[in-house]
Parts: sequence; structure tokens; C-alpha cells
Amino acid sequence: MTVSIYNNSSFTDTPYGLQLRQTFATAGTFSVTGIPAGTNRIYAVVIGGGGAGSSQTTGGGGGGGAGGYSQGWTYVSNTVTVGAGGTGSSSAAAGANGNPSIYGMVMAGGGSGALNSNNGGGAGGATTPNQTYISTVSYTGAPSAGVTAAAIGYASNGAAIGGGAGVSTGGGGGSTTVTGTVTAFAGGRGLICGGGGAAGTSGTGTGGNGGTGDFYAGGTGTSGTGTSFGGGGGGAGYTSVGANASANNGGNGGSGGGGGGGASTGGTAGSGGAGVVYLYY
Repeated sequence: MTVSIYNNSSFTDTPYGLQLRQTFATAGTFSVTGIPAGTNRIYAVVIGGGGAGSSQTTGGGGGGGAGGYSQGWTYVSNTVTVGAGGTGSSSAAAGANGNPSIYGMVMAGGGSGALNSNNGGGAGGATTPNQTYISTVSYTGAPSAGVTAAAIGYASNGAAIGGGAGVSTGGGGGSTTVTGTVTAFAGGRGLICGGGGAAGTSGTGTGGNGGTGDFYAGGTGTSGTGTSFGGGGGGAGYTSVGANASANNGGNGGSGGGGGGGASTGGTAGSGGAGVVYLYY
């Protein structure tokens, strides 16, 4: 005996034209109300918070990784969690990780904060990388970029060079060089993007631009002579542009998971953008 899922009521989905019905774009955990009775499944698009850039005592910190991206059908849940972006700091330390977002069984990790070095942070996958530029596999099962710096993957790496390309991308590397003309690396290009790295030099320093996304641009890095310049731009988020850097401070990542830009020579690193969750039914 065979059973078709198309005429078996226990497998029936009832989307109303698959229209966007609810958007959650503020970090936190919220109640989900207003879903019509009889709706058995929800189609969710889920994006994690972006990672923060890092700051360094000398030289330039890396950009934070973009939040992860997932989508798919799930059971109806009465709660949703939207991940906050990592908060940038002026301390010479690794940037704060972004936080994961989840609705039902669809989840997306936050982007990794940049390392306590000139390396950028990896993009989020199914989980949030733990301050490493090796990202994780995506919720959908698509592979990460692996261990190769700036390789292409669903959730790509950050590195000491430019952030890798992918759906969610890594942060660009900052520069350890503190004299002469220095240009830091840009965040990776993709759907949701990592922040640019920073350049801290007594010569002319130019911070890396935040990664440019499919919908929005990344912020620009600053350029000038001396260590009061060279901040990295924030990465483009799913819902807004990345912020431009200011002096030696990193720009904030765009909302919808953009990674924060790196800071140079004691500046304040950019914060990651908050995640977002869309519910279709």
C-alpha cells in the first residue's frame, strides 16, 4: 500500500499564496501571533547577526563575518529569536560573535567576530564559528569554504586577506604593517557580507571597504596619513547598507547580518548588524 503526500491530510501545507506575512528585524525573542488556524507549515527565511570587527593596539584589526542565511519549511512555532550583532570594542581583543536566529526548525548562525589579530572573522552557517576563520556547513547542507583562505563557499572564511565569497561572506583582513603606505582588505562579496579590515600606519593608510552585497553596498574605509585613519567599512546586510568607517573606527555592519569593520591603533571596531526573520504563509 502506498500513500501520496498530496492527498494525505497529515502532510498538507496551507500557505496563503506564499506571501510575506511577518517580519522580525529587532534583536530578541518574541511571541509569534496572528497565524491563521489550520496553517500547518510556515516558510521561514532566517538570518543571524553579524560579527564585530576587532581592534589592535598597533596595526589594523580584521572585519567581522556576516551572519548566516537559511530558509525552508518548518512547523508552526509561537516564538522567534532574532540574533543580535556582535558589539564592537576598542579593546585589543577578538571581536564579539554575532548571535544565531531561529524560527521552528530553521536556524542560522551568527557571524564570527574578527580574530585578535589581523584576520577577519568567518561567516555564520548552521552554527556560529568560535573565533576562527574556518566556517561551518550551512543549515541546508551546502558546504562551507573549508580551510582555504578567501575560498568560495555557502558560508565563507575570513582571513588575513580579503574575505571569501559566498551567500554569507567573511571579513577582510587588516594589516600588521605600521609604516609606509598600507591598504587593508575588503570584506567578501555575496548576499550578506563581512566587514573590511583596518590599516594602522604612520604612513598613508586606507581601510578596506565592507563587502558589497546583491542588494546593498558595503561601507567605505577611511584613508589618510597617520594612525587616526584606516578604519574598515561595515559589510552590507540583507536589508541595508554597511556604514562607512570614521577616522580609525570601523563602520557598523548593515542590518540583516552585515559584519562590522575593523579598527586601527586603538580605535573602536564596528558592530555587526542584527539578524532578521521573515515568515511566509
